[in-house]
Amino acid sequence: MKILLWVVLTPVALLVLVAGVYFLKAIIEGAVEGWRSDPGAEEAAAKAAERVAALGLLAPERQHTKLSAPQPQALTVALAAARAGDWEPSAALLDGTAAARDWERRTAYVEKLADVAAEDDAWLAAWEAARPDDPGAALVRARGSVFLAWKVRGAKRAQYTSSEQFEGFHRTLARTRHEHARAAELAVPGDPSPYVGEIWTAIGLGYPHEEMHRIWRDITSRDPHHYEAHFSALQYWCGKWRGSEELARAFAVKAAAAAPPGTLMKVFPLIAHFEHDDSDSADVDRTPEMYAAVDAALADAAAADPDHPRLAEVRHLLAYYLYLQERWEPALEQFRLVDGYVDALPWRYRGDPAGEFCRMRDESAVNAAEAAASGRSGGTGDAAGAGEVPA
Repeated sequence: MKILLWVVLTPVALLVLVAGVYFLKAIIEGAVEGWRSDPGAEEAAAKAAERVAALGLLAPERQHTKLSAPQPQALTVALAAARAGDWEPSAALLDGTAAARDWERRTAYVEKLADVAAEDDAWLAAWEAARPDDPGAALVRARGSVFLAWKVRGAKRAQYTSSEQFEGFHRTLARTRHEHARAAELAVPGDPSPYVGEIWTAIGLGYPHEEMHRIWRDITSRDPHHYEAHFSALQYWCGKWRGSEELARAFAVKAAAAAPPGTLMKVFPLIAHFEHDDSDSADVDRTPEMYAAVDAALADAAAADPDHPRLAEVRHLLAYYLYLQERWEPALEQFRLVDGYVDALPWRYRGDPAGEFCRMRDESAVNAAEAAASGRSGGTGDAAGAGEVPA
């Protein structure tokens, strides 16, 4: 009897299950189709596209994913020449930064040249042969070896990295200690660049805190408000590397408090917050402390040299936090100033940097336009008046 009952009921149950799946599929497809044909959604998308086009903003496919801002022509020429085997434009470029004592631009240029050297260093070897004690070549050599070590390791998490990769990573990175020391011996007086580069050796090899303090003294005695140095050191002090959230936040607050306007140091509390924020709510970005931090960074950016090589990186992060705080007008202003380039925090941490940048930018544009049409403020975008916390 039980067998007969199973024989009768099983086909019925399967029929009910199939029917349920069919109707569920129909409901979902109907909902999706209804959303697609929603006049309100279509109208909103059309308004957004019209607003973005009127502002001359670029589509996601036109965003540069390897730069945070336009690259100086002299650097572009030097990089192209290096890839073609010619070292002389690179040497001239770094000679110029040394003569001007422009340490911020010097480390920025070294970083780009080192990335090329990590792929193929034949041009760098020719430079070293022609000018054996050239301080610029020594910097590129040390930083290039650091880049090479990280390329050997790969970008995957530790559990997905082979023992061979780790062995090659540590072997390559270990030799950079000597290379950075040599770069320091050859350095132009007052140049912090060899020590700035060494921070990434410290991160990779796990230098103890005392050794990091030694590097930091060597940097700040030469250039107390060097942006790249502070950015790299903050990474060392982050919980994901050699420190903790508390140490990273303390480092960032101290850097911001001690710096004069225009040095861009005020952005570091925002970076420390970003690096340790694992919440799924923007409420943590809308506290009085975060409004004050964003306003301080806005004022710092406004006071900075427009040609500061790291200014665009600050503007990218400002655009992000102003968006999260629904301060549409100042957010849109920052987005407009960096439009076309997305290799910066927070976008470089996203799977689709250009898409995420444009989504937030376009939403800011639409909301800013609506706020202006209705007479609402939405923020001024400068230090004066930008400190009000929206109700």
